[in-house]
Amino acid sequence: MSIHKTARKITTHVLQAMKAKNEKIAMLTAYDYSIAKLVDQAGIDVILVGDSAANVMAGYDTTLPLTLDEIIYHAKSVMRAVEKALVVVDLPFGTYQGNSKHALDSAIRIMKETGAHAVKLEGGAEVKESVIRILSAGIPVMGHLGLMPQSIHKFGTYVVRAKEEEEANQLKKDAKLLEELGCFALVLEKIPAKLAEEVSQSIKIPVIGIGAGGGVDGQVLVIHDMLGLTQEFSPRFLRRYHDLASEIKGAVSAYVKDVRSQDFPNEKEQY
Repeated sequence: MSIHKTARKITTHVLQAMKAKNEKIAMLTAYDYSIAKLVDQAGIDVILVGDSAANVMAGYDTTLPLTLDEIIYHAKSVMRAVEKALVVVDLPFGTYQGNSKHALDSAIRIMKETGAHAVKLEGGAEVKESVIRILSAGIPVMGHLGLMPQSIHKFGTYVVRAKEEEEANQLKKDAKLLEELGCFALVLEKIPAKLAEEVSQSIKIPVIGIGAGGGVDGQVLVIHDMLGLTQEFSPRFLRRYHDLASEIKGAVSAYVKDVRSQDFPNEKEQY
């Protein structure tokens, strides 16, 4: 029987065991109670309360505007719903870069106010002190390398990262560093599949990919994208499992029609 099925609760140790037994890890984002409840009941291993909430929930072009207070609000909503999945919360832009004390304060607020299980942050050697300080408080940390959306103005584009040898070698060094510091897992975003597989095989912690091929230990997608709620975002790595945008628009159109024609409510739908 699979490790996921036998585990009463998904923990960082369960994820390690899944990697050791080559059992793939399934991870999705969620930002509210209703969706988180469904995702958890459907058997997801990890729920990420991602700073992608800035895009899909608030309509911003980048993840940068999302505040610590806002991510805490979303994480509290998710935690009220979840019974089994491991819940990881993104540290928003500006809450950990360049100031390890501020990073620790931010992580402590997330853990105390939401009850979440871990935090995630972007970067390698440049955030080393923040990672060390957060881990010193007993807070599990998930790393994130490759395309880092919080650094979009530095990169200037959302194209595939680490295609050149120099950047690929730095990514491999950063992955090793994050493992050595004590991170329990690592997200690799939008990098060549061969490189991602090499990284996954070179470190003992689970590697979760998004646009990083199938040779890693698990996959993560933004739930709004995979359910087809977002229509304008269509990268190669995205598989849409539903077309909820069309279904919702169809249902709303039918409701509008029924209200205007006085078909709704009928005699059975009133007191």
